[in-house]
Amino acid sequence: MGMKQTLEVLNQMVSDEIIGSYAIGGAIAAFNYIEPASTDDLDILVSFDSPSTPSRLVTLTPILAYLSEKGYAEHRKEGILIEDWPVRFFPVASALDAEALTGAQPIDIEMSPGAGGVSARVLTAEHVMATALGIGRPKDHIGLNQFIEAGAFDAPILREILQRHGLQAKWLRFCGRFEIADPLKTERES
Repeated sequence: MGMKQTLEVLNQMVSDEIIGSYAIGGAIAAFNYIEPASTDDLDILVSFDSPSTPSRLVTLTPILAYLSEKGYAEHRKEGILIEDWPVRFFPVASALDAEALTGAQPIDIEMSPGAGGVSARVLTAEHVMATALGIGRPKDHIGLNQFIEAGAFDAPILREILQRHGLQAKWLRFCGRFEIADPLKTERES
């Protein structure tokens, strides 16, 4: 059992209208763009209705009740264990989350040869970066550095996202703290 089965359960939750939509975030999303970081959980950005609007008061009770009925009631760390993967559900809580979920890209994931694939949606590199910047934990800073070193993002798109969500000052502090030449600086600004 593994991530393929976990994603199949999440896809069934969408079909059964328990959630409106979802996208993979965090380190697993970053894995699509940069060298993998060590992680043992799956971060899922989820909407209950329209992915384009932040949730107001959110309870995860419908998700937990649905999963419990399917035999998934064990919690490990901060997530609910679904087919050997602790899954952490993060409801859309901000305009950045709503934009990230709406802009998530569909992917087909093949876990191993012969096992078949599974469809899912994953946050774009730029939204993974903006979210990490907004959270600002040490491991988020490490991930941001990895994206920058790999050049695994579109600078104009990231610049626009940071501007729309008021994260430019935080970006500049991040670059200054880690002595990084700002990769978002345009030639005019140089």
